[in-house]
Amino acid sequence: MQSFSNKADIAGEGVWPIRRRRILDWLVNETRGERFIDNILVEMCEKLLAAGVPVARATLHFRTNHPQWVGARILWKEGLAEAKIDTFAYGIENTPEFLNSPVNAIHQGSEEVRKQLEGTTDGVEDSFYQELRDDGLMEYIAWPLEHTFGKRHVVTFSTSRPGGFTSEHVDFLRDLLPALTLVSEIRLKNIMARTLLQTYVGPHASEQILSGVTTRGSGATVGAAIMICDLRDFTAISDLWPRDDVIHLLNDYFDAMSDPIERHGGEILKFMGDGLLAIFPLAKETACLDLLQAIREGQTLMAELNEQHVRMGREPLRYGVGVHVGDVMYGNIGSRRRLDFTVIGPAVNVASRLESLTKEVKRPVLLSRAFVEMAGCAKDMDSLGTFPLRGLGEPVDVFAFPERVAA
Repeated sequence: MQSFSNKADIAGEGVWPIRRRRILDWLVNETRGERFIDNILVEMCEKLLAAGVPVARATLHFRTNHPQWVGARILWKEGLAEAKIDTFAYGIENTPEFLNSPVNAIHQGSEEVRKQLEGTTDGVEDSFYQELRDDGLMEYIAWPLEHTFGKRHVVTFSTSRPGGFTSEHVDFLRDLLPALTLVSEIRLKNIMARTLLQTYVGPHASEQILSGVTTRGSGATVGAAIMICDLRDFTAISDLWPRDDVIHLLNDYFDAMSDPIERHGGEILKFMGDGLLAIFPLAKETACLDLLQAIREGQTLMAELNEQHVRMGREPLRYGVGVHVGDVMYGNIGSRRRLDFTVIGPAVNVASRLESLTKEVKRPVLLSRAFVEMAGCAKDMDSLGTFPLRGLGEPVDVFAFPERVAA
């Protein structure tokens, strides 16, 4: 039998704990040094088994603030030394599997979902409970974890004990909920803070900010290969195209150029309208070669994207990339209350001027001699000569990708 209960149906509501146990003291007082909630779940389940509670499976279901994932599930099974973490893309919340699930029932307001799994099915149950039966489980219970501002997440426990959980087991598990709620909310907020920072400022800058580099002017001088990319004719496109089409185009363009940068160890510091600024720190010996590979892969992806545009009767997208290398100031710049974690310096200016020069010389990727020499790739590039760059005292020797590989 499956039950979906309301608060009024939960015995002993408002009385906590029903019985104080050692595991509660551990959750509240001895998990401060553990940063990850999945490790806490594993250790908690091991302690439950040691205390005589026959937990064979447990899960935590969290809704996340992530650009790719609507939520995540942490799964522990008896005998596993580590929990398994699965992420779920946006859209799963509209599938029949989720809508009919006990997790959704909890999200919709149920205070408990309890299912006896022994015996035969009635032929209409969904596949989820059958999977639990196939794993030898006898009972399943799901409860909400109520975080701040009504954000509701889910914890579940299952047992393979014939007859399921006893009332004493259920009381034991229910006693854990308030402490587990507090412990999980702290870890989840830490994860969300890190995820949001990584989403908006990049992985390295986010680590700097989380470590306390938050005052104006704080930062360091670092050597880096610098890449600035800009989309051509975007003003005309944004004036003529529907808004949603423009956003879709920008996202496709940034996917094509950004994914290779991040895959090869670069850090995107800023999206500037239709442009981006990325660096490859020279602390890594292969930084310059990594940047070149990222550009090549980006060109390939842009060519594929342009094939789609041509099939749709659109003009191919054009872009310009400027590349230089040198020391940059890497840190916080801005007003007293609003800061930007970015890079500045003459080396950034050179990369920016090279990107602008691509419009004049009609080559999509331009590189400075300083970069080409450091990368050791002069023989693979076309030398275009020396050019004066606006605002810079000395002309710069400029190189380009050979036209046969240009996008």
